[in-house]
Amino acid sequence: AASSLEVSMPAVVEAEAGGTARIECSFYTAENGSSTSITWFYMDRSSRVRLCRIAGGEILEENVDYKGRLSAGEDRALSISRVTVQDARTFVCQVGEGGHVLGENQTRLHVYKVPEAPEIVASSGGASVRSSEIPEIARCVSRNGFPPPNITWHKNGEQLQPEENTVKMPSTLTRESSGLYTVSSTLFAHVTRQDRRSLYHCSVHYWLRGQRRTAESRRVNITVFYPMEHVKLQVLPSSALVKEGDDVKLVCEADGNPEPVFSFSKRGLDDVWHDVSSLADTSSGVLNLHDVNKSSSGLYKCQALDLDDMRQLEKVVELVVNYIEGVRVKMEPSSPLREGDSVRLSCNAHSPLSLDYQWKDEKDRMVAKGNQLFLSNLTFETSRNLSCKVMAPSVPGLEQSKRVAVAVEGKPRIVSISSPLYVRQNEVVNLTCKAIAFPRPSVHWSINGTAHEYVEDQHVASNLTVRVSHDLLRAGAMCRVSNALGVSEEHIQLLDQKTPESKGVIIVAIIVCILVVAVLGSVIYFLHKKGKIPCGRAGKQDITRPEARKDKIVVEVKSDKVSEEAGLLQGANGEKRSAADQ
Repeated sequence: AASSLEVSMPAVVEAEAGGTARIECSFYTAENGSSTSITWFYMDRSSRVRLCRIAGGEILEENVDYKGRLSAGEDRALSISRVTVQDARTFVCQVGEGGHVLGENQTRLHVYKVPEAPEIVASSGGASVRSSEIPEIARCVSRNGFPPPNITWHKNGEQLQPEENTVKMPSTLTRESSGLYTVSSTLFAHVTRQDRRSLYHCSVHYWLRGQRRTAESRRVNITVFYPMEHVKLQVLPSSALVKEGDDVKLVCEADGNPEPVFSFSKRGLDDVWHDVSSLADTSSGVLNLHDVNKSSSGLYKCQALDLDDMRQLEKVVELVVNYIEGVRVKMEPSSPLREGDSVRLSCNAHSPLSLDYQWKDEKDRMVAKGNQLFLSNLTFETSRNLSCKVMAPSVPGLEQSKRVAVAVEGKPRIVSISSPLYVRQNEVVNLTCKAIAFPRPSVHWSINGTAHEYVEDQHVASNLTVRVSHDLLRAGAMCRVSNALGVSEEHIQLLDQKTPESKGVIIVAIIVCILVVAVLGSVIYFLHKKGKIPCGRAGKQDITRPEARKDKIVVEVKSDKVSEEAGLLQGANGEKRSAADQ
């Protein structure tokens, strides 16, 4: 009978710790199967331990260790909740009827727990390429995994393998009280100079549902110590562009780690090296030179000392400080200049570089290019300060300037006076006299007053504040400008200006006269209309003049000059009318 019943079960069932495991047990009987029962066992080493019995869909005789965690489905499957790693064992499903065993089968329950992501810690002490022992690179740990995971090591993405006396990676597996496992591993490996840029990481590997899974740690870099092999010394900015007044750095670099100790020296004119390390930061290998000049040029040497093996390397560089010196301007002729003269200016300077020259005025506007400037027909107005700007095109910013005054000498020339000036007696007025000359002239007035002088370049202006008197109105004032080369004088004429009151009287009188003439004209016209005044020759005309000619206006113009009154009458009553109009 036992062989006539086939019980079907999966070979393996997987469940995550803390989850629910469902173990199926399928069979078929010809009868109703109402008297059939299922007994579950689990294997403890080599012996069977009764788990429970299921009859009529109910669980009977439940094992104490699994109490409250078992349940049965309508399809005869057994469910185990809150699975633990201790549940990872073999379970047996036995089918019986009336005390007889009809058939059985078994399933292996695999319990898994995904381990935590691996944590990596790089060695804080670094590793030396000279180390006789294999130095520690990093440590890696992954916690709470089941079944026990394992760790592998990688450098720059490639897996490392143990090598005798070169690479070691011992691991430790620890079972926690929860039944989960913690795995840790330490990487030991020899390093080279190139490993200063290498990246290390570890990976934890575990099984999940029959597949191998992997979790990786972050990448870490370790400090690698190695001796120096080369030294480099350079000028910043480039030595070809250094000019007087610049701040320069001489940077010394060595390819060893840790950094060596640096020292600097400069070769003097006596071919002896003089220590200049006081100007340097010996730990960083930087020599700072501030506001360099021509004497800063020369050979500089950097020496690097490796404190591990006391090995010393050195490097020499030449510093060239570009300069312009001795800028001078020559004026021909050098004698004092007078108006109408010509002058030639020549500019020269010394420099190891090719130079360009520009001439500029006081407002920094370019006047000409080249080292010579010719000025002709000089006047006071063309007197000015010029500058010769010397530049080295190959070194941006390298330039020097020299100023020169082109001063035209001569006796004063008065260019502006306040004449004629309309004034009123007893009024306080300002008299102005402006002149141009070089050397600077002095201004004198022929009358007393308060004078103020203003000077701009070759121009001098004098303002004299004075009260107008009768004598001043009559005689005026004299402005006298003089210097060592001559004198110029100008007379200021003062004219009497009518008062506003007298002007008002005249205007009123004119208006009254016009009104009187207008009234007189109106009276004459009125009398004429009434016939009280004969019309002169107009009255002698034929009274039978056709009516069509009544509106024609005839204006009589005399050849001689008429008075103002006659003109007004002509405008008011100058019509020639027919006898019928009278």
